[in-house]
Amino acid sequence: MARKTPLAVVALMVSGSLLLTGCTAVSDWWSDTFGDGPPTVREEFPYVREGRIFQDSGQDVETTFAVTALERTDDYTVMRYEVTYDDDFTGANRNLSMAHTLVDPMSGRVYRQFLDDDGLKYGSESPNADGLYPVHDGVTNEYIRYFPRLPESVDQVTFVGSGLGAMTGIPVQDVEEATPAPENPNAEDHLTPDSPPSGGENITFANRPPDEDALADEGWVQSFVDSDIASTTRDGDREIISLHSDVMFEFDRSDLTGEAEDVVRRAATTLAQNVDPDDPTITVIGHTDGIGDAAYNDNLSVERAESVRDLLAEELGTDYVLEVEGRGMDEPVAREGGADDEEARARNRRVEFSYVFDPTMDASEEEDYDDDGLGAAQRNVTWPAPYTDDPGPVVDEGETDGVELEIHPLRRDGAYVIGTFTLTNTTDEPTVPELGGSENIAGGPEQFNKGTLGGFQLAEPDSGLTRYVAQMDFGEGRYSSFAEEVHMLQPGNTYELAAVFPAPAVEVEELTLSAGPFGEFEEIPVER
Repeated sequence: MARKTPLAVVALMVSGSLLLTGCTAVSDWWSDTFGDGPPTVREEFPYVREGRIFQDSGQDVETTFAVTALERTDDYTVMRYEVTYDDDFTGANRNLSMAHTLVDPMSGRVYRQFLDDDGLKYGSESPNADGLYPVHDGVTNEYIRYFPRLPESVDQVTFVGSGLGAMTGIPVQDVEEATPAPENPNAEDHLTPDSPPSGGENITFANRPPDEDALADEGWVQSFVDSDIASTTRDGDREIISLHSDVMFEFDRSDLTGEAEDVVRRAATTLAQNVDPDDPTITVIGHTDGIGDAAYNDNLSVERAESVRDLLAEELGTDYVLEVEGRGMDEPVAREGGADDEEARARNRRVEFSYVFDPTMDASEEEDYDDDGLGAAQRNVTWPAPYTDDPGPVVDEGETDGVELEIHPLRRDGAYVIGTFTLTNTTDEPTVPELGGSENIAGGPEQFNKGTLGGFQLAEPDSGLTRYVAQMDFGEGRYSSFAEEVHMLQPGNTYELAAVFPAPAVEVEELTLSAGPFGEFEEIPVER
């Protein structure tokens, strides 16, 4: 079920020391690299992270977050976790982490926890039924949350939403019944600053399982890969390959250039590999920029799509259904009229192929890019990453306006690579670095520039491909950046952040990171 109202952020209230918180076919190289199958999933609960979590008050205290169970029942996926705030709080606080999300890194499916009509979470109940939870300094709170039932094929997931980076390799435990909730929850006994639990006692809560009104967001990771001649957007079971018109047509013309014919032939090779044979419809869609008469642009976009369709039909043969649409200037992907107007209009002039991709292609067999196809549309999937609490060594660093950036190795996780970064405020004042992509990427696709890490990109110098931070698509136009948001950095504090990108070919061992105002960093290692 898709939830139509925004997810509420976690709320915290404190007084003194008391905190209230809302809380495949396998080729030889594949076998040599990854073995004959996925890594053995071993249950080694708890899975623990430590670090600072953004609070709206600026009291970003050291926090310990531990996933203690992830149980798949006949009806739900039940996650148990513990949170310990290790420093002192005062006043009112609000936890600014993204919503708790389970991600299948192989398929790109994403799942969020069940909420009621008021946006309150099912599972551990707040004692006052207001979404607030008592927490005492140095005391561990135990929580239970409910997510949609994960498919049987999913053995492990990546968890995001702790505020402490991406937690890969969390195993799914199959159980007939979830572990019982606490028999004697004690939260109501510890609602005031002068009533902390006795030494070593955790705070527990009454449990509310989902009812018929429960709603949970389910969606897909949406990714974007760009090159000089084409880009690919992958969203759920649908892919869109976009050919840039400036290499396809002369100005105001609809007949293909010589270079364009080669591009369409390469696109045909990719489509033959990617399109679902059970749904072999390919829609060829023409688009123009926003200059000129709308009716004229509508006709031009149709004529250009027809030219591409005709050549594509020669290359693909009769096994596919080719449909044509012209959408003129109605669906720009980049905002025109700004300082980067020329680049934006160039991106909007395009011809797209939209189709359902073959779901049986779960694992990439290509060690490198297929020269006969389009590298931007090649899917590259490895096994999910195991769990680690070690982001790896610092491989490069930068600084802007008193904020230091440390870059850790990129890490493969299924169809994605996870970038882990730390930011440290070295000044004497709170600050928010300007990291957004919309100002940093001339003519870039607006949707994939959003979020405070939207200006980060991964580039492959050899192939010319550029990979943007992924998005999570929950339907009805609701998207969430697949990266931690950067909020106010407090003086002297260090924060660990994660951003997720579509993965490059397995042979790629280094990428260039464009990190917005921090600049460009070459030879960032990609670990398997």
